[in-house]
Amino acid sequence: MSPELEVQLIAVIVAAACALPGVFLVLRRMAMLSDAISHTVLLGIVLAYFVSGTLGSPLLFVGAVAMGVITVALVELVGGTGLVREDAAIGIVFPALFSIAVILISRYAGNVHLDVDSVLLGELIFAPFDRVTLLGLDLPRALLIGAVTLAINLALIGLLDKELKLTSFDPGLAAALGFAPGLLHYGLMTMVSVTAVGAFDAVGSILVIALMVAPPAAAYLLTDRLPVMLLLSVLIGALSAIAGYWAAYWLDVSVGGAMATMTGVAFGLALLFAPGRGLVAGAARRKRQRWEFAQQMLALHLLNHEGASEASEECTPQHLRAHLRWRADFADEVVRRAERGGLVRREGAVLTLTEHGRQVAREASLR
Repeated sequence: MSPELEVQLIAVIVAAACALPGVFLVLRRMAMLSDAISHTVLLGIVLAYFVSGTLGSPLLFVGAVAMGVITVALVELVGGTGLVREDAAIGIVFPALFSIAVILISRYAGNVHLDVDSVLLGELIFAPFDRVTLLGLDLPRALLIGAVTLAINLALIGLLDKELKLTSFDPGLAAALGFAPGLLHYGLMTMVSVTAVGAFDAVGSILVIALMVAPPAAAYLLTDRLPVMLLLSVLIGALSAIAGYWAAYWLDVSVGGAMATMTGVAFGLALLFAPGRGLVAGAARRKRQRWEFAQQMLALHLLNHEGASEASEECTPQHLRAHLRWRADFADEVVRRAERGGLVRREGAVLTLTEHGRQVAREASLR
C-alpha cells in the first residue's frame, strides 16, 4: 500500500473513531469538552514522562487518559459552584492545564521530542514512516492505534447502547431506573480521552476537535434517530478526511488543516440544506407558513361576511386590500393560491368559500 493511501486510511479510521463519542458529546451539549480534553492530555503525557523518563512508556498513555478525566472533574467542580457557567468553567480549566504543560516542556523537556506544535497540528503526512510489525504485517503505528481505538469505541457503544441513549436524553429517568448516569458520564469521558490520546499523535488536537464535533453536529441536523446519527457522523467524518487530503494535495497546504476545513464545509452544507433543520428549509417553511396564514385570514374574512347583505362588497379582492391592509400584488397572489388550494371560488367579482374553505376558517377561528 502506498504512503498516500495509508495516510488517507489513517485519517478515515481516526475520523470514525472520533465521530462515535462525539455524537454523545453533541447530544449532551458538551462538545467543547473535546477541545479541553484534547489539549490537557498533553499535561498528562509530560507528567508521565517525568515519572518514567522515556517517551516509550505505557505510563504516557495512562497519564494522558487520566488527565482527560481529571479535566472533566475539574470543569464540573468549577461549574458546580454555580458561580460560573459550564462554558466558562471549560475556558478556565483547560487553558490553565495546557499552559502548565507548555511551561514544563519549555523549561524541563526542551531537548525531548515533545513538540507543542506537533501536538496541535499533528504530523499525519509522516504517520506512514512510524511503523510496527503485527502478525507479520508491517503497519503504520497510527493506523494500528486508530483501528484499536475505533474497535473499542464500537464495542463500548454496542454494549452500552441503551444506557448511553437514556443518560444522554433523560438523565433523571436514568438515575431513577438505577443506570448510574454519573458513572456512565465518566465512562464516556474516559472514552473521549482515550480517543483523543490515540488520535492526536498522528492528526493533532485541532483535527481531533474538528472530527469529534463537526461531523456529529452535521449529522444532528440531518436526523433524529441515534443509530442513523452515528452512521452519518462516521460517513461525514470519513468523507471530510478524504476530501481534505486531496484539497491539501491540490492546494499544497497542511493536510490536517485542510481536513479540519472540510469538516467545517460539511457542517456548513448541512446547516444550509438539511431537509428539516437547514436554513434553506427553514426559510421555505416560513414562506409557506406566511402564505398559509394569509389564506386562513382570507377564509376567516369571507366566513365572517358570508350570507351578509354587505358580502357583495366585503368579499371582493379590491376590498381585501383596504380591509386587511394588503398590497395589491400580495392580495391577488393570496387569492390565486386560495383558489388553487380549493379554499375559495369566484362568482363574478365576489369570492365565496368552498366547503373545504369553511372548514379551514372554522379550524383557524378555534386556535
